[in-house]
Amino acid sequence: MASLSIRNVVKRYGRALHETQVIHGVNAEIADGEFIVIVGPSGCGKSTLLRMVAGLEEISDGEIAIGPRVVNQIEPAERDIAMVFQNYALYPHMSVYDNMAYGLKIARLPKAEIDARVAKAAKILELGTLLERKPRQLSGGQRQRVAMGRAIVRQPQVFLFDEPLSNLDAKLRAQTRLEIQKLHTELGVTSLFVTHDQVEAMTLAQRMIVMNAGRIEQTGTPEEVYARPATTFVAGFIGSPPMNLLTGRAAGTRFELGGQSFALPAAAARDGELILGVRPEHCEIAGDGWPLKVEMIEMLGAERLVYGRLGDALFTVRMNGTHVPPKLGDTVALRVTPEHLHWFDAQTQNRVA
Repeated sequence: MASLSIRNVVKRYGRALHETQVIHGVNAEIADGEFIVIVGPSGCGKSTLLRMVAGLEEISDGEIAIGPRVVNQIEPAERDIAMVFQNYALYPHMSVYDNMAYGLKIARLPKAEIDARVAKAAKILELGTLLERKPRQLSGGQRQRVAMGRAIVRQPQVFLFDEPLSNLDAKLRAQTRLEIQKLHTELGVTSLFVTHDQVEAMTLAQRMIVMNAGRIEQTGTPEEVYARPATTFVAGFIGSPPMNLLTGRAAGTRFELGGQSFALPAAAARDGELILGVRPEHCEIAGDGWPLKVEMIEMLGAERLVYGRLGDALFTVRMNGTHVPPKLGDTVALRVTPEHLHWFDAQTQNRVA
């Protein structure tokens, strides 16, 4: 195992006037044995960054170190990493055993050691009864476990996961997340996991890196990122449904929005134009408060999502599914506690309180 350092890493494509920069000076320090999730929307650069760590993409500037060794000029096969891909990348003509053992055979390890490593990985991933099957005889979840087993037997210093759950259905994704958590608990290998799914990020990460347009917006534990998003982008991306973001003008305990003035439960971070953030789960429909005109209601079993307008802004409220919902067209009162108000600068989009 080893730590992983990403220092001022830049990625450019093209040359001279046609050059495009897609990664803008990314810095990250990942401790030995830590499980880090890189999360962000499609096109934000997260997979490109992972591929640079793996050596599959050239680094334009900066450096990447695995342990004490800078690996910029080191071939992928010599970096002592193992990568799990989105599309499994299994050899269709080989059995599960041969897929898992292939890299070890290429490395000319003794057969007894290969058998021992494959048996251990198969036990961890519950693949013992499937070792003679071909990939076409497996389900999607089983194929993904084989791909993880192939990585485990390598006994690398770093695991790299490139959206490995994207091809699985919702139930299998949940099961495989649990398997990955158990795997990390047992092996303790430094891991970098890329996903666009913020639920995966929140459930898997010890710390998470939120990326946007080739830059890191925020790094922290899932709890820190959820409770104190650093920017409006993070506030809108982390959390489901996303945080309500209202652009208006604050003056003490009043907030003007769309020509209407609303009373705040506590004074704003400062006076002037600000963005007020409130998570849907931190609102309750009460006897008095902000007037929300209900436009739509979604029933989700244990909860309901109430969509409406606060002034001229769209607003979402999450309520307990056992509570009596409002009717479409009703105007209901919303109550928010002071500790659940988030304030952002209207110009920079950065958090101010």
